[in-house]
Amino acid sequence: MGTRLKLIFWICVSIVAFLDFGKASKIGICYGRNADNLPSPNRVSELIQHLNIKFVRIYDANIDVLKAFANTGIELMIGVPNADLLAFAQFQSNVDTWLSNNILPYYPATKITSISVGLEVTEAPDNATGLVLPAMRNIHTALKKSGLDKKIKISSSHSLAILSRSFPPSSASFSKKHSAFLKPMLEFLVENESPFMIDLYPYYAYRDSTEKVPLEYALFESSSQVVDPATGLLYSNMFDAQLDAIYFALTAMNFKTVKVMVTESGWPSKGSPKETAATPDNALAYNTNLIRHVIGDPGTPAKPGEEIDVYLFSLFNENRKPGIESERNWGMFYANGTNVYALDFTGENTTPVSPTNSTTGTSPSPSSSPISGNSTVIIGGGGGGGGTKKWCIASSQASVTELQTALDWACGPGNVDCSAVQPDQPCFEPDTVLSHASYAFNTYYQQSGASRIDCSFNGASVEVDKDPSYGNCLYMIAPATDGFNRTMAGNITGNITAIDSPLASPSSTNEAFRQMVISLAVSVLLPCFVICLSI
Repeated sequence: MGTRLKLIFWICVSIVAFLDFGKASKIGICYGRNADNLPSPNRVSELIQHLNIKFVRIYDANIDVLKAFANTGIELMIGVPNADLLAFAQFQSNVDTWLSNNILPYYPATKITSISVGLEVTEAPDNATGLVLPAMRNIHTALKKSGLDKKIKISSSHSLAILSRSFPPSSASFSKKHSAFLKPMLEFLVENESPFMIDLYPYYAYRDSTEKVPLEYALFESSSQVVDPATGLLYSNMFDAQLDAIYFALTAMNFKTVKVMVTESGWPSKGSPKETAATPDNALAYNTNLIRHVIGDPGTPAKPGEEIDVYLFSLFNENRKPGIESERNWGMFYANGTNVYALDFTGENTTPVSPTNSTTGTSPSPSSSPISGNSTVIIGGGGGGGGTKKWCIASSQASVTELQTALDWACGPGNVDCSAVQPDQPCFEPDTVLSHASYAFNTYYQQSGASRIDCSFNGASVEVDKDPSYGNCLYMIAPATDGFNRTMAGNITGNITAIDSPLASPSSTNEAFRQMVISLAVSVLLPCFVICLSI
């Protein structure tokens, strides 16, 4: 009987372990504010919610920003600027005051999950590396006093330049001049189960070595592979090679178990005359392929299947950033809310994007209209592809509650003009939630670009190829397109136009598989433990 009990117990443990391996990677966005023309934090919060992004990195603890993300469920990584490191490192009282004024009043309504202490300090002009760990320890002490030390992780983000060598990945090592700073910091990370944060930019590697690095290799689109001669590992893209270099460098310092988080990665859409690869097409290609790579959850050659959490840089172009032209053009959106390029954050869009090696391609220009008026938005997809006319209507299988929730969103934050379904208007009859939702869903769908993802509404809607118009109630149909990009005017009446419905949850094969495993495990684990108890 004891042998049977042990066997059942280990089966249960194995299932739990398997579930842990099913964790999905995360895609977040960096919300930098080094600009004088950005929309208010409340507007930005609306945009991020519309895009259904659940993870956001900010670079300080601005109170207005923290308030804007309250009760959204979005997880925030906040930053401690380099300029504050001295005060944070010198006196515990400074950190206690900061926590009392900037964090505790807004937590947990604002879901702060991590704090990044300092920004690429090894590359900062004043090299504040000696201040980072004391500041981290003081923050940890302050969090512990408030009972938050297990809920909010503390780390520091670094540039890839922290390595003295990065290729081949297996030979990577941290610069010796930083070893005195790194070893105790890594010990702190291990002790507190915090990740090592790294900013990875294949763009710079390509820009600075165009004769050695193929553009396609930097953009995840290489048809060939680069071999690491020491390990035999094959690399089809630079991102994996850079990330594995960090893994190998950590292993060389006996910190093999430290989780790595990519806190910045992206591609600029515009640059100086010499930055010929800084184009909207390349930015779209890189970020699209990065999202697919992360969501697909393949890990890296050295860490197959490893969860990879990545924050895309950046949400907006930032016009006050110093340096060359590309520094101000990493954003996916212009300051007025129009998109620089139409990025699909779900990773499901299979429309091919050809990389360009020059700035001769057409770059969308920001609308001159203010954010509260009409703006031109570049939308991916189009009418179901290939110019086929499609409409989006409410599903007869959805419940009235589901339809009403989606209808309220469409006529509210979705910016749909729902006056046509009001009494005495042409689409009021029949006076049913199903009919009114159909009109609203289709209007949102057509205004947003008529791609499949714009007709999600959490499963409460379906695409049809038959015009649902009746009598004097005419359903909108967007102009036919070639199935790629199209430009259309969208009246955003005080809200930023999003390229995605917030009711359409990003999905992936990996997440669907995980949900299936969880469901299966529950059905197995429950009887499993019942049997254990009975024995």
